[in-house]
Amino acid sequence: MTAVIHANALTATEGERIPRVLISAGSSSSGKTTVTIGLLATLSRAGYKVQPFKVGLDYIDPSYYSEITGRRARNIDGYLMSEERVRDVFLHGCETDGKADIAIIEGVRGLYEGLESLSDIGSTAQIAKVLNCPVILVLNTRSITRSAAAIVSGFKTFDPQVNIAGVILNNIGGQRHAKKAKEAIEHYTSVPVIGIIHRNNEMMISMRHLGLVPAIEERRRSVDFEGKIGTIQKVISEGVDIEKVLGIARRVSPLPRPSNTIFVPREVTEKPVIGIALDEAFNFYYHDNLELLELAGAELHYFSPVHDKHLPKVDAIYIGGGYPELFATELEANVSMRKDIKTASEAGLPIYGECGGLMYLTQKLTTGVKEKGMYHMSDMPVSTYEMVGALPGHTLMGHKRVVSYNIGSFSLDTVIGKTGNSFCAHEFHHSEVTELPADAKFAIKLSRGTGIIDSWDGLTVKNTLGCYAHLVASSYDDFAKSFVEFVKGMRGSKKSLH
Repeated sequence: MTAVIHANALTATEGERIPRVLISAGSSSSGKTTVTIGLLATLSRAGYKVQPFKVGLDYIDPSYYSEITGRRARNIDGYLMSEERVRDVFLHGCETDGKADIAIIEGVRGLYEGLESLSDIGSTAQIAKVLNCPVILVLNTRSITRSAAAIVSGFKTFDPQVNIAGVILNNIGGQRHAKKAKEAIEHYTSVPVIGIIHRNNEMMISMRHLGLVPAIEERRRSVDFEGKIGTIQKVISEGVDIEKVLGIARRVSPLPRPSNTIFVPREVTEKPVIGIALDEAFNFYYHDNLELLELAGAELHYFSPVHDKHLPKVDAIYIGGGYPELFATELEANVSMRKDIKTASEAGLPIYGECGGLMYLTQKLTTGVKEKGMYHMSDMPVSTYEMVGALPGHTLMGHKRVVSYNIGSFSLDTVIGKTGNSFCAHEFHHSEVTELPADAKFAIKLSRGTGIIDSWDGLTVKNTLGCYAHLVASSYDDFAKSFVEFVKGMRGSKKSLH
């Protein structure tokens, strides 16, 4: 189905009328991420400015989308964000770094999966309706033909407000299989089949317990990252009718602009410097978090706890999530960096560690724990590594799996929030912090979620804070403002540290 396409054939003339399409599926593991990667690569290589989005709170898939398109992928979530905020993030993303020609949004899980069984809150379908966005359904057709029509029919009629504009058949075995499934879907549902993807193991991307291997790590360890993306792009461009995708994306109405935007720069005379840990071990950051810190007046300085020997001159540190358990050997071996961070913490430098950052800030980290129900690190030896020690506790990797939205409020003033501030966020981890002292101090009380212990999160010592909660700055408005104001306040009383 390869077609010659031209980037100047599809240009948005109105900011609110961005051509857009949402890639969803009947369930997880149907192939929507691979299809999304292929479409982003095909359109980008044809000269389009393609703005990628991800429904939900995944960090890893967007890392590929940013690499492929050269534009910052954004996350949108209908539970954490109001409809106006979803539109604000969407329009801002499409109009930043040069106006996008087209937006491609990847959904989360199945089209209608959300927070509740009787509402669409938190679902891909909710976002499709908020953004008035047509949906292309990726269907795993392994071992089904006529039944595929029943599935599409059910998805189409379940919520008539969701516009299922096309279907891509994935995991097709052969031409007869493809012909029967396509005929059945188009006869019984009138939804056009715009793509047929045959089974192809060459399109597989490295996986691990949180999903795909992050793009930053895959690129650094792979001698042919571009080749892998090129293979996916070739299969998708040959199997999907790209002109029909563009046609679906064009058939959208304008979006109403939000009454106000959060993406407004603050006038500042002096910018505090926030050190951002970024490498193979720590790379789970929402682009909105980083951009809103800059808009609030911060200067961001990136450093690597794995590779850099010393902490750069900064006024604060932000250590995001990631895979410290997989790089524990390297993190332990970098004694000078661990010592610098602990010294900075003891001196009162504001430090915020988020999930993986929390793990790194504790005293020890044990990987490969052999426990009943163990499911992901059984091929690793049981090993304990020294970490920073700015926070008390021993982090254990084990069978425990926590995936949840959480709701919390601050019981203490911290680098990311003042007493009484509340937030909705999420947590996703396979570890727990043990061996906490009786006088351990926590700054966040959760009304929903697990946290570190007994619904408490935000382990704190001096101005160092570690949380399992992942804060989303485009949802929790106080994140960037509180962070920058706290650091500026501390900067007034202390010198920046090395």
